[in-house]
Amino acid sequence: MPASDSSPSAALFDTAIGVCALVWTDIGVLRFHLPEATVAATRTRMLHGGARESEPDTAASEVITATRAHLDGALDDLRWIRLDHTDLPDFHRAVYAVTRAIDPGHTLTYGQVAQRIGTPGAAQAVGQALGQNAIPLIIPCHRVLAADHALHGFSAPGGATTKSHLLEIERTPGFGEPTLF
Repeated sequence: MPASDSSPSAALFDTAIGVCALVWTDIGVLRFHLPEATVAATRTRMLHGGARESEPDTAASEVITATRAHLDGALDDLRWIRLDHTDLPDFHRAVYAVTRAIDPGHTLTYGQVAQRIGTPGAAQAVGQALGQNAIPLIIPCHRVLAADHALHGFSAPGGATTKSHLLEIERTPGFGEPTLF
């Protein structure tokens, strides 16, 4: 994902859920934005931090194609996508690594993520780290639920409604399907 200068590159693209945005560096994906209320709002968020709008290179185009297909229901774990975690604290990296290992259609709780990174009792810190996730969908923070399996605290545009919709697209049991009880 080469960039022609030191500023990140960025592009808007249509998906089944609306216009998303990808921001990348020569290392990998730096940010992924779910649709805001308007395309202009998504563009503003995308360009925040000095990113410059440009045509996607080959690697960025592959990410865009894969995320479009995923949001169309052709599920991909998206773990093959390179990420730019240059400025992340170690705790966030650990949380994101565990979160990224959750397959589509599955979930963990914040407490389970905390246990898997070796910090039992740090569910709230896990939630805070996921609330700062700049690469939702690719780092699937929507697959992490509260202990009661409620959809608390999704910080992406649309909040819990977006989280529920992403889980429905991924055919996660209990989301978007009728239940008997």
